[in-house]
Amino acid sequence: MPLPFQNDDAALRRQADEVLAQRKKHGLENMVGDLQAVVVMTEPEHHQEAVAEFLRYTGLNVKESFQDQNVSACVLGCPGSADFLVCARKGGDNPFRQVNLHPKSSHLPNTRLETFVYTCPDLSRYAAIQKARGKRFLTDGPVDFGPYLFLQTEPSAFTGNSLGFLQWKGPVGHYATSRSGPLGWSETKPGSAYTKNIFELDHTATRVRAEDRDPAILEYMDYTNYDFDFAVYVDALNSITNVARLPGAVYAQVFTSGITPFVDLDNSGPTEKYISNYGTRVHHMAFRTEDIETTYQALIDDGMTFLVELVGSREDGLKQTFTRSSPYTLLVNEYIKRFDGFTGFFSKNNVTMLTAATEKQ
Repeated sequence: MPLPFQNDDAALRRQADEVLAQRKKHGLENMVGDLQAVVVMTEPEHHQEAVAEFLRYTGLNVKESFQDQNVSACVLGCPGSADFLVCARKGGDNPFRQVNLHPKSSHLPNTRLETFVYTCPDLSRYAAIQKARGKRFLTDGPVDFGPYLFLQTEPSAFTGNSLGFLQWKGPVGHYATSRSGPLGWSETKPGSAYTKNIFELDHTATRVRAEDRDPAILEYMDYTNYDFDFAVYVDALNSITNVARLPGAVYAQVFTSGITPFVDLDNSGPTEKYISNYGTRVHHMAFRTEDIETTYQALIDDGMTFLVELVGSREDGLKQTFTRSSPYTLLVNEYIKRFDGFTGFFSKNNVTMLTAATEKQ
């Protein structure tokens, strides 16, 4: 009788070493850079509210806004951070729709953080190599949008997310094209002083099924130049927090899974319960924050509600908290303060308390 499935870092590291060897063999090493942007898709009726929420509760500012025949977009950013393209489709096919249809997400069938976009200085060569390896994309090759070339994977069977690759031809950070027109509405950032203490996107965390933990991380490594770094196990909550990093990059990619697979809502941990309710998707976005105690209280005073109070300390290396999920994006904000150059992501105590807080969703 086969043993029940259980994740094992030793097996993952062996497979990760093989992915690294294949990247080098095929000339893919150093072809993909750091995160350039994330694409957050909303329902059209919530688009303006989602943009307003980002402006109100983060350090992001409006960089540009536009629309074309397919999508309305507002581009938000701040120094040193990946851009946020907060968008709404105008119709047509949505390749992500099926992965959004779960008990607590089906009322927003077009809403999720859909795509992570990475820089690639030679996109035609990258596409040719990956297609020869059998990798699949939404188009036959890079699409020329004028200011940039763009290529995007199909939504992953393991994460529900897509990866995009962008080669700039024009000014970096300008996404509107010759086919774009004015958005027709605008949002201004509130004058709240506390958002000056909220900075770049530090990491995001995608919830994946226990049995898909290894395939999700290996797939991500296969398309990017990020490497599996470490995992933190919380046995009491049947949870693993897994971190992938690119040397020298600001942004880190986090995958959270169960140690063992989902059983039922009464006997599974919070990560597996979340997936049962919402599907595999990005759970939270973490923003680096300074003066976090004052900022946390200011957020509360400004109407933000939280899943957990501040956890951590200088001794732990960092202090963190999770908000409740947005009604417009289904995303949770994490605010994170790093002490004394600490480059980790969690202490064992922090990650336990944060993971347990997701039970409230």
